[in-house]
Amino acid sequence: MKIPDTYQGRRTVDFVRALSNADTPFVEAPAQPQPADDELLDSYSKTVTRAVEKIAPSVVNIRVHKARRDNQRGQEGGGSGSGFVIAPDGFILTNSHVVHDADKMEVTLADGQMFNAWLIGEDPETDLAVIRINAPQQLTHAHLGDSRTIRVGQIAVAIGSPFGFQQTVTAGVVSALGRSMRAQSGRLIDNVIQTDAALNPGNSGGPLVNSRGEVIGVNTAVILPAQGICFAIASNTAEFVAAWLIKESRIRRSWIGVIGQNAPIHRRVVRFHRLTAEFGVLVAGTEPGSPASRAGLREGDVIVAFAGEPVSSIDELHRHLVSNVIGIPMTFTIIRHTEKLDLVITPEELLRDNQKN
Repeated sequence: MKIPDTYQGRRTVDFVRALSNADTPFVEAPAQPQPADDELLDSYSKTVTRAVEKIAPSVVNIRVHKARRDNQRGQEGGGSGSGFVIAPDGFILTNSHVVHDADKMEVTLADGQMFNAWLIGEDPETDLAVIRINAPQQLTHAHLGDSRTIRVGQIAVAIGSPFGFQQTVTAGVVSALGRSMRAQSGRLIDNVIQTDAALNPGNSGGPLVNSRGEVIGVNTAVILPAQGICFAIASNTAEFVAAWLIKESRIRRSWIGVIGQNAPIHRRVVRFHRLTAEFGVLVAGTEPGSPASRAGLREGDVIVAFAGEPVSSIDELHRHLVSNVIGIPMTFTIIRHTEKLDLVITPEELLRDNQKN
């Protein structure tokens, strides 16, 4: 289009208005005022405060007493940790390493009331445990969020009793997802949340919550002497484990001997094989002599289904590997390179003494 000479030299705004034959004058939109730094900080503070106000009444301090297991007489060991109420009738979720081998446990609620507690069950393989107190009233309990919705960078607030200082709050962000770490039992815990919300001894077992005050993880470990590298067991794992501990006091698991991690599947492979999910469990390794190794599962394979049911994450695979499949040949669907294969693997019982992963 040739620009008429009459428009040469005019401002761009005049030229656009003339070309569009606009009847109304062109008015530039006013610049939107930018929020001041103090307003942004105040908004962040309010978010953290609301989250703390919602979760704090359910957070408890756990004092543990242990008789010395040596020849020293009249001496006790012990320590302290954190936990949080998950049911109004006194069930409390914490870490297994906090209460393991405890001879006596004392729980202090947020309002200062103190109760003796007893162990319902523990699962060292996920470093989780459930204890209970007899409180005369219904307790304020925490709400577990969906850890599948967590995103890197979102706000993460931790509350607990580091070094015995009850109701201590720290805040940060979710630093990474899908981490793996080993529990004290030696088992690899997958799908762990990494956060930079500061944790210290005594924070173990306390909740990690999102901006709505929903529990997204159970604080469990720090990397020393590093700063800002802390870990929490995902809330979906905690919910699954707590339900079984309350029901049966333990979790009887099956085991196939796979070290895995969540991984995306190429969209072309998803479409070609008509998979229902775009994620699977990438096999990072198999233990020699394990059921998976004997069945021919290889490093680099991606598990996408268990007995015909889609498997898109480590958590889903663990949910399938429970007591009712021990000793039963099960079909695992895998992607090897671009080919879909079915392997028959017979899960075995996970024996804690053998420290199988």
